[in-house]
Amino acid sequence: MIDFGFDKIALIGAVALIVIGPERLPKVARTVGHLMGKAQRYVADVKAEVNRSIELEELKKMKTEFEDAARNVEQTVSNEIHQTTGELNQAWDELGHQAQSYGAGDALAEPPLGYKPPKKNWRVKRAAVPQWYRQRAGVRAHAQSGAARVARFRPPKPR
Repeated sequence: MIDFGFDKIALIGAVALIVIGPERLPKVARTVGHLMGKAQRYVADVKAEVNRSIELEELKKMKTEFEDAARNVEQTVSNEIHQTTGELNQAWDELGHQAQSYGAGDALAEPPLGYKPPKKNWRVKRAAVPQWYRQRAGVRAHAQSGAARVARFRPPKPR
């Protein structure tokens, strides 16, 4: 930017005073100040816009890099899964052939279509929790009204 020292500003002010005159100099100075402020705001806006566009381009580059890395990881994982699945199927088939050669082919067979696993009884599961643990943990065995709870925990009256 242009470097203005005190001596240059004083010289410009003296010339402006002679050329413009003392009556109109304050109005002209005010107008020039407003124009300089607008110019500075415009330059600041342009700088901010350029910075935003540069940051946006950097973010787009980072986004593409992350997407490429994610795609590579996805491909690697899917390849490993396919390879492992193939190895497991091969091992399962070999195990089935070994079991058939030993006469235990029924052990690896699928369960019959009518088979249903037993349902779990939630009451049995709940009864498996010891009573002392339920009392200590504050599990309520019976419903109690608010007034009954207050009466239960009210300190005894002095006699």
